[in-house]
Amino acid sequence: MSKQANIMLVHGAWADGTCWSKVILLLEVKGFKVTAAQIPLRSLSDDVAVTRRLLSAVKEPTVLVGHSYGGAVITGAATETPQVKALVYITAFGLDEGESLESLASQGSPSPGSAAIEPDTNGFLWINREKFHDSFAGGASTEEAAVMAAVQKPLSLASFAGKETTPAWKTVPSWYLTCTDDKMIPPPAQEFMAKRMNATIRSVASSHCPFMSHPEAVADIIALAAESLKN
Repeated sequence: MSKQANIMLVHGAWADGTCWSKVILLLEVKGFKVTAAQIPLRSLSDDVAVTRRLLSAVKEPTVLVGHSYGGAVITGAATETPQVKALVYITAFGLDEGESLESLASQGSPSPGSAAIEPDTNGFLWINREKFHDSFAGGASTEEAAVMAAVQKPLSLASFAGKETTPAWKTVPSWYLTCTDDKMIPPPAQEFMAKRMNATIRSVASSHCPFMSHPEAVADIIALAAESLKN
């Protein structure tokens, strides 16, 4: 496979495709072709469908990357897209069949950051803007976190409850970047999901948003997955 391998990045809740800005530039310097999806966050099935539509325009072998909720999206989207040859989870949900974010969240103690999540009257979940920096984007600068909080894209309750169907990680090689300072997805939960999918694991001392504070670590594990396709 050439260095022009396609890499598609899928954002999670309370973010959009621009959250990958630093990582995109690093990957392009390495010679990769990069696309960042913009998913609606209205339901898991809709987000999977949007990602599959984007992938349908790609013919070359692709590394599909998901952050947080985006992990659930790539887990479903890669099942009917044979050009996806590797999955990369960035402190992300690698759900099994029948699981949802809601079901996993109910299995253990609430994460420290969950106290910052607030529902509105329209069926969407937001992060309290005053708590955004500490809970979600620790490690980002004050200015970066303020902008992220202002433009956050809410997650629907339907997405939170959406159940995974056939998990692609059972057949597609996977990589997982664990973030040891994450207040949204507890590090033990990250380890559990990464080991369950038999992923190649790397770790960084980062908050839930390593693409802001440690973009090199994010770009490196994605490049590692892409390079493996040459073998």
